Amino acid sequence: MGTLRARLAKGSAWIVGARALSNLIGFISNVLLARILAPEDFGLVTLGASMLSILSSVTELSLSSALVQHKNPTSVHYDTAWTLNVARGVVLAAVFSAAAYPVAGLYSEPRLATVMIALAGGALLTGLANPRTIMLQRDLIFWQQFLLLVTQKLLGLIVAIAVAIAYRTYWAIIAGTLAGQLASTLLSYVFLPYRPRIGIEHSRELFSFSMWLSFGQVLSTLNWKLDHLLIGGLLGRSSLGLYSVGDQLAVIPSREAIAPLTSTMFPAFSLLAGDRGRVSATYQKAQALITSIALPAGFGMALIADPLIRLTMGERWLPAVAVIQVLASVYALTTLGALSKPLAMAMGETRLQFKKDLQYFAARVPLLLIGFGLGGFAGILYARAIADFSGSYLNMRVVTNVIGLPVREQILVNARSMMSVCVMSAVVCVIGKMTSEVTSPAELVGKICAMAVAGAATYFGVLIACWIVSGRPAGPETEIIGLLKVFRRS
Repeated sequence: MGTLRARLAKGSAWIVGARALSNLIGFISNVLLARILAPEDFGLVTLGASMLSILSSVTELSLSSALVQHKNPTSVHYDTAWTLNVARGVVLAAVFSAAAYPVAGLYSEPRLATVMIALAGGALLTGLANPRTIMLQRDLIFWQQFLLLVTQKLLGLIVAIAVAIAYRTYWAIIAGTLAGQLASTLLSYVFLPYRPRIGIEHSRELFSFSMWLSFGQVLSTLNWKLDHLLIGGLLGRSSLGLYSVGDQLAVIPSREAIAPLTSTMFPAFSLLAGDRGRVSATYQKAQALITSIALPAGFGMALIADPLIRLTMGERWLPAVAVIQVLASVYALTTLGALSKPLAMAMGETRLQFKKDLQYFAARVPLLLIGFGLGGFAGILYARAIADFSGSYLNMRVVTNVIGLPVREQILVNARSMMSVCVMSAVVCVIGKMTSEVTSPAELVGKICAMAVAGAATYFGVLIACWIVSGRPAGPETEIIGLLKVFRRS
């Protein structure tokens, strides 16, 4: 367990670095493009990308997860995965391109056709990627993933900004996306040399694991893209641009807070799958650690959203503040069940995960439609919050069914973190109201820094105080101390 902990810690460090750099690059890209382009430009590309995501999920094969879970994959398994992924990419690109003009006519947006055809090229590039790269995750080797992710983002940023400055068109977003996908595909073969061969010998074996994951991916993508299609089709591309950019910024803190552990826990759970007791103990520790980090990160983003948008993106993007405030808080709270999927996959309970996705879909779709009907843009936001909270509960029910851990215990282990984030939010809100009149860039920078420092100090101060008063029980605090010791020894 000590060796595994050390490998997870080192792997998490690489992921933290990779995602921190890639999201910094992505944030810079969004800010610079937002200064050059209009919300409508973002909305147009988001509409096409959302439809591609839905179609991609329908054809998703989930072969990477099958390879990670496989005890001893061979070169023939990789060839099978590569052949199936290429075939999927070709079919996906052809179908999406063929649908481009009819869909553009449906939305009364001629530009959407060429956007869809261009994005179809990205689907083809993704299908050509090296299937062996997933073994880096299986073996808890992450430095090469660091290089792949950062290089992809950096090249995408350079291309997008260059095109935006030269032409001031939404094609800058598409060009950056395609450049990043091309770089990722090419580099996957540079870092892990592999000569693919056509073959489908192990297709049945791989599909036996990935089938339910594929079905679940369809429902998951429909869940996450339905709101984009509703807003883009009924409220216009400008509203969709504000919503999509706000959503992208809202998810960053919580997603990046949990990504290092969620990326490593699937292979970790897979290694421990034969010992349910160790799996349960590992899950509780990892989940508590995730939530203790994600809560202050997500709520902190919600609290500084207004001055941050004013400073970086300008007045015309202020409607996105409400999106960030609602969704950043929601993303933070829904991390309570964030590890249910890697847990279910590692334990071979992919069918159970699919049932959860189906239940979530059945609850989320009517809520979004009702929310839109009652409150339009704002109604979708609050309906999504309710739906996502229900999804978090369903995630915790999956954990209960897989390892027998009651929902109540899953919540109580995070009690100190939730109490601390409540106090933090109150303190930061007071600072925000005291500085509500600041408008200059220098004043906004000072306000953001003051809110961030006060929030972090308050959160960790209250968390440690509650931990000491409680008798220093095992929890996220002890896990953080343990991880720091591992890093210091390594």
